[in-house]
Amino acid sequence: MGNTGKRLFQYAWGFKQPILVALVLLLLAVGVDLVGPFLAKRLIDTNIMGIEKPWYATQANGKNAVEYAGGWYKREDHFSSGEAKGREVRVLQSGRSYYFVDAPDVPDTGKRAFADGGLTVTADDGAALHYPAARLSKGEVYEFYRPEFRGILLLAVSYIGLLLIGSVLVYWQRILLQVTANRIVRKMRNDVFRHIQRLPVQFFDNLPAGKVVSRVTNDTEAIRELYVSVLANFFSGIINIAAILGAVFFLDVNLGLIALPFIPILYVWIVIYRKFAAKYNHVIRSRLSDINGMINESIQGMPIIQAFRKEQETMGEFRVMNDEYFKYQNKMLSLNAVTSHNLVNVFRNFLFIAVVWMFAGSWLGAAVTVGVLYAFIDYMNRMMQPIVGIVNQLSNLEVARVSAERVFTLLDEPGIEVSDSRIERYKGNVEFKDVTFSYKPGEDVLKNISFSARQGETVALVGHTGSGKSSILNLLFRFYDVERGTISIDGTDVRELSKQELRQHMGIVLQDPFLFTGTIASNVSLDDPAISREQVEQALRDVGAYDMFMQLPGGLDEPVIEKGSTLSAGQRQLISFARALAFDPAILILDEATASIDTETEAIIQAALEVLKRGRTTFVIAHRLSTIRAADQILVLDRGRIVERGSHDELMQQGGKYFAMYQLQLGAAEGVA
Repeated sequence: MGNTGKRLFQYAWGFKQPILVALVLLLLAVGVDLVGPFLAKRLIDTNIMGIEKPWYATQANGKNAVEYAGGWYKREDHFSSGEAKGREVRVLQSGRSYYFVDAPDVPDTGKRAFADGGLTVTADDGAALHYPAARLSKGEVYEFYRPEFRGILLLAVSYIGLLLIGSVLVYWQRILLQVTANRIVRKMRNDVFRHIQRLPVQFFDNLPAGKVVSRVTNDTEAIRELYVSVLANFFSGIINIAAILGAVFFLDVNLGLIALPFIPILYVWIVIYRKFAAKYNHVIRSRLSDINGMINESIQGMPIIQAFRKEQETMGEFRVMNDEYFKYQNKMLSLNAVTSHNLVNVFRNFLFIAVVWMFAGSWLGAAVTVGVLYAFIDYMNRMMQPIVGIVNQLSNLEVARVSAERVFTLLDEPGIEVSDSRIERYKGNVEFKDVTFSYKPGEDVLKNISFSARQGETVALVGHTGSGKSSILNLLFRFYDVERGTISIDGTDVRELSKQELRQHMGIVLQDPFLFTGTIASNVSLDDPAISREQVEQALRDVGAYDMFMQLPGGLDEPVIEKGSTLSAGQRQLISFARALAFDPAILILDEATASIDTETEAIIQAALEVLKRGRTTFVIAHRLSTIRAADQILVLDRGRIVERGSHDELMQQGGKYFAMYQLQLGAAEGVA
């Protein structure tokens, strides 16, 4: 996770101030939380078990003094410095009763038994000592506890106060971390989407749209969980574990040594878990991406799937992907079940059994009192919580790690800097000189292409499918860059201009126009503030579409849903054409722009073109040769080479490929007629 972890840290470091504040609040919350067991230890050892400490006779009705059988007694820790002490007595418990022992130096350990007005204490070696004793009533026991009530109440109030303070600190710590996590992921999503705009067109040729969407949405959401849940649990867990271990060592070194092995156990646990989880999660995220890609493709291609009755085959392909995703999800579930928090509870219970057994056998020494034992058990229970929190987040950690790798792989794709600079509108003199190009090494699709187009000329590119027509326009738009040869506009090599500067004065109309969700007007202007409403209306008038769209209920503000599916093919093409004209391009490219338009709409466009082409260099790719008869120059391509060039009349006189293609289309049209 080295480089991935470093980059995740860099994203987080951009928001270091709220994170550091959250960590300070976390430290304070942990500190406040760890005081609780110490208060409980004092409550048990001093205020509850302290009744068995030595008591001494004292003056009548003194502070913290207790009256019993006509005498007054005070516990040794309540005497002030220099205060005189009388004879020593003890209040000891045997079974469920308390006894007043009127004797000094009674041992604190050993088995106790009361019989015949005396208390017998039997040591581990079998030696028995007898002391005069009297059983105390409940009221008398209550009186001996009365001096501790104020301390017990104070400790209880302090404990509740600490809980409230800790809750407030934890609340603000979590709010800060979660808000910061959302801000981090918001920045990451912006960075990913911004980078997508910089990626060259060929990148999207090789990666389905659904997979790209999965990177931007699903993977960044998994990373959000990393910052919100995983890191919060890991940070708080590590701080808690370290603080609790320190507190346990402070309580008793032997108890600290007993608790210490949990750290290497947790480390080995994480290493083993990640070894398997990393492999499973790579497959899971990859299959999820494949599923998103297939769903996206299926939705877009639903008319074809249903028209060719491919529903069952498509469902079968999806089922295979989904079943593999299901299989690895189950493997992850099994892994999580094996390494779940239940295993932590097993370790904890074994630890408690061992400690209680050692305490009962006096192996832990006299320093471990009941209060210390209680505090140790409380601390161990508290330490189990962060350990369980860390263990439960291991699966999210691995998912986030794999997702982060996928996101950073996308961000590492070489992109092109988006330039905001603008250049003066160029004239549009285009020259291709010995241009050779291939999409795959060794498979040239264009070979030594040379031609020139002067400002205002219309150049038509014709040829069979795969002859290289669209590749020429891809190079002119710099969707791809030439490998050999040069392309220049007004004598300037296009590679000397940024792609945004080059395309600033170009317009394009594709065979399958793409419309965005919005309105007809917004699809013409693309919400460019430089294009006014009047320019949008004029562009639609120029292509002869204004009256057509004004008849719609919303006019030019008629909603356009995804890809303009509610509009006809002709209407979508007219919007695309008006869009290109609204940007007033110096170079206009029509890529099969009239292929999917009915004859009446095509006539409207052809009529508008005669006016609109003036002053613009226009490149036309057309299968209908009848639409390019007026072109100034027709280039006939075959297998990546220009085999014929000239006007319509010149090419017809040559009687070559163009003549054959034209006659074939003319004959087909007459046959249809």
